[in-house]
Amino acid sequence: MTRPGDERGGRLTRRGLLGGMAGGGLTLLVPGRARTEETPAMPPSPAPGLPRLDLHAHLDGSTIDAVAALGRERGVRLGIVEHAGTKENQYPVVLSNDAELAACLAMLEGKGVYRGVQAEWTDWMGCFSRSALARLDYVLTDAMTYPGKDGRRVKLWEADAPNRVDMADPAAFMDRYVDWYVRILEEQPIDVLANVSWLPKPLAPAYDSLWTTARIRRVADAAARLGVAIEISSGFRLPTLGWLRVAREAGVKFCFGSNGRYPKMGLLEYSLKTASDLGLKEADLFTPAPDGRKAVQRRTWGPPWAVPARAEESDPVGRALAARRSTRFPVGA
Repeated sequence: MTRPGDERGGRLTRRGLLGGMAGGGLTLLVPGRARTEETPAMPPSPAPGLPRLDLHAHLDGSTIDAVAALGRERGVRLGIVEHAGTKENQYPVVLSNDAELAACLAMLEGKGVYRGVQAEWTDWMGCFSRSALARLDYVLTDAMTYPGKDGRRVKLWEADAPNRVDMADPAAFMDRYVDWYVRILEEQPIDVLANVSWLPKPLAPAYDSLWTTARIRRVADAAARLGVAIEISSGFRLPTLGWLRVAREAGVKFCFGSNGRYPKMGLLEYSLKTASDLGLKEADLFTPAPDGRKAVQRRTWGPPWAVPARAEESDPVGRALAARRSTRFPVGA
């Protein structure tokens, strides 16, 4: 079967995965719910008191003028995130230094959108100065790129992921996966955690049993403690309502995202309906922080990057983090 998103060198992307599920007849394996193509226009909001804000939109092959016009048409303020990190990450656009980031920020200036990045892997901070990152409105990342058996990055949505990551024991994988979530939250200066609770295809049918309350609480408690918002994704229709209820009890703030590229961005029906079902108010939602309070400004990071020694460095997650201990990160004035 042809894999969705095969348009770039045979590599499946997050957006290719979403687009293929919508347009190619694939379904997202979440118990009791199939991912179906969303209507091009937003229906009346099920949560009229909440801001219509999509903080997870990608330009990819579109233009900022077209995307900004679409956001205005749908009554949704968009946050544009380009991928950021080393060139080892393969996406249509990967920002890898201060000059590339500055050019992207200049392109988005005055367009009525928030300006963010989707940070990739564990080494993205070393590509930029602190002062350059502080010009962003927010930083978003996810846990879908994971250390393989050899410690190298694996995109969990790609077809070869089950061969490169040990998933034979689902419970053991989930414990490592939750560890990965928590380490990302604790060790990266991010504002938003996206695509939360997504599972690789072999494990997705067991979503409800694998995402135990204890595992959810570990992720949610870390997010609440560190001031990281959890995205309610209309693209993946995740997390589930039960997952989000546990997160709300932990005091987490939330935001909405489509993970969309033109013309899929700004479609927030699931996000808004789920927020309404949770009884969320505007105070429960994240909006980009003012200067001085962004994660890259308030979190401790910089040279040398301090990663605590771990006894389990023989495991892939531990090896991936241990490899960073000698890295030095540039800090701007």
